[in-house]
Amino acid sequence: MCPSLLSLLSLGFCVSLRIWAAVGVYEKPSLSAWPSAVVPLGETVTLQCHSRSPLKRFRLFKRHGTSLPELLEHHINNFTLGPVTREHAGSYTCSGGYWSPHSDPLKIVVTGVFTKPSISAHPGPLVQEGRNVTLSCHSPLFDKFILHQGNSTGHFQTRGETFTGGHAAADFSIGPMTSGSAGTYRCYGSLSRSPYEWSAPSDPMDIIITGLSKKPSLSAHVGPVVRSGENVTLLCSSELAFDQFHLLREGENLGHPLAGGRGPRGALQAEFPLGPGTPAHSGVYRCYGSFTRSPYAWSDPSDPLLLSVTVAKLCPTLSD
Repeated sequence: MCPSLLSLLSLGFCVSLRIWAAVGVYEKPSLSAWPSAVVPLGETVTLQCHSRSPLKRFRLFKRHGTSLPELLEHHINNFTLGPVTREHAGSYTCSGGYWSPHSDPLKIVVTGVFTKPSISAHPGPLVQEGRNVTLSCHSPLFDKFILHQGNSTGHFQTRGETFTGGHAAADFSIGPMTSGSAGTYRCYGSLSRSPYEWSAPSDPMDIIITGLSKKPSLSAHVGPVVRSGENVTLLCSSELAFDQFHLLREGENLGHPLAGGRGPRGALQAEFPLGPGTPAHSGVYRCYGSFTRSPYAWSDPSDPLLLSVTVAKLCPTLSD
């Protein structure tokens, strides 16, 4: 073998070693999104490329979806995207220079591209501890639905994804119910041909776990039978230190909770004024207690109170 060929082979071997060494020096970075990888249309998101290696240049790559025109190469590890459009939706990776491996892909989803679906709970949004509830997402537009759960800290997580094939509702079973399952749920719709583009979120659905505390008691100031036009006030009280009380009629929540105060006998209580009684006020009422630190966890329900509002009948008069 001639000396020049040996020199070329040696040079190639050295270059290969240097390339292997350069690649081996850098660990694979990680890519994260702040505040979230699910971004409403028109908002901004910051992508952060993290590496423990001493890197001086970071590059961002869009792997799926529509290509972006801007050059995404920085001397810092933060990349701000926005105001986002549907073109920003897709899968991203980052690297720390030419010899750095790519991070795992990060999916950036843009919401608000389509109109919102609807959401419902069966048998209802108040769920006894250990029981199940089914959340249904409805819309004729989509063939995929995504369910998100939020808690009292503001953190959201995906609870499930379902393909329906179109024109069908998606059912998500939640349970057995625990404190971690309670929270505010929303669903999104999507099309399989554009998986990174979602609808606007549905209206929120609060799922409450009940049965974590002893039941309060419920009474009516003037008794459960009142005349039409007479003022009606319901009193919910408990020996436990609840700082919120909730009143429901026929399972329907009657507005915002009321703070409790000390009653004449030392129990915590809240008064719910219903105003002048009408036949529409008649029905079965229950109340619950809860704590502001755990807004999705309620007590057992009070015993039912049947309220009846009677209408006075006019006596017939004799005319000459």
